[in-house]
Amino acid sequence: MPARLSIDLLTLFPGMIEGFLRESIVGRAQQEGLLALRIHNLRDWTTDKHHTADDRPFGGGAGMLLKPEPVAAAIEAVSTPGCTVIYLCPDGELLTTPIARELAGHTHLVLVSGHYEGLDQRVRDLLVHREISIGDYVLTNGTLPAAVLVDCVARYIPGVLGEELSLTQDSFHGSLLGFPQYTRPTEFRGLRVPEILLSGNHAAIAQWRLEQQTAKTRARRPDLLKNISPPQA
Repeated sequence: MPARLSIDLLTLFPGMIEGFLRESIVGRAQQEGLLALRIHNLRDWTTDKHHTADDRPFGGGAGMLLKPEPVAAAIEAVSTPGCTVIYLCPDGELLTTPIARELAGHTHLVLVSGHYEGLDQRVRDLLVHREISIGDYVLTNGTLPAAVLVDCVARYIPGVLGEELSLTQDSFHGSLLGFPQYTRPTEFRGLRVPEILLSGNHAAIAQWRLEQQTAKTRARRPDLLKNISPPQA
C-alpha cells in the first residue's frame, strides 16, 4: 500500500537532515508506511568532475548561486505527474498551520533546499510551484527549513499522531497560542497545579484554557487575534 504522502528532498547537505528525520514522529510515520521520505544530494546531477553546483551571479554581488542545470535535472528526475515542487527560501510565503494542513493532503511533494545566495530565477520560474519561508530570518541554507516543513506537515497526515485530539490543542490551531499544561506531581518547588485542572469539571477546564490562550495570545501575538471571528449575537 503506498504511503499517504511521499516527499523528495533535494539538498547539497543530506547529512544535515538524515538523522533528524529518522527520529520521533517523522521516523515512526515512515516505519508505519504513512510517509515516504527520500533525500537526494544535488551534486548527483552535476556533470563535471568536480561536481560543481554553484557559480557567480551575473551582475556581480556577494556569494555564489546554485547553477540551474543540476537543480532542474534533479527536480525533473524525482517529479511525478501532479506533484508540487516547493522551494524553501526566506522570501517565500510564511509557513502556517493552514498551509501545513493543506500540504498534508497532497500525495507527492518535492522540496528544493536553497544554498549560498539562492537559486537561479529561471528554475524558480519554470519548475517551482510554490515558495515557502519558515520565518523572517536567514539561515545558512534551506535544509533545516525543509526539515521544519516535513515535521510540520507530517503531523497532519491522518494516523501519524496517536491522539488526533492533540492537533486541536496545538498553538495556532484556531489562531490562538497554546494553554499552560501540567502533569504530576501536583506541587513542584512550591508551585501547585491550578485547582481548576484538578476539579474534574471539563466545561470549566475548557473555559479556563480558552481564557489562558486568549490572554497569552493578546500579550505575545496580538496580530493573531485579527483572524478570530467575533461571537455571533
